[in-house]
Amino acid sequence: MGLELKIVSPEKVEFEGKVDRVIVPGTVGLFEILENHAPIISTLEKGRVIYHDSEGEHEINVSMGFVEVQKNIVNICVEL
Repeated sequence: MGLELKIVSPEKVEFEGKVDRVIVPGTVGLFEILENHAPIISTLEKGRVIYHDSEGEHEINVSMGFVEVQKNIVNICVEL
């Protein structure tokens, strides 16, 4: 597991842990975040955030938000 992922909404921390990859609904389309991804900040549109951890694939439906990636740390702030 190469990424530290934290997904937060106004209500609570939706997920926090180690993952292999994350797929997010960026403003210009879906994109995948893998280990050693270049630093990025992007807005998110309505869609699904999909992440893969040791237990398999999980998804969270979001209405909007943003993602920040830096040094294998992925922070996602979303409205559900």
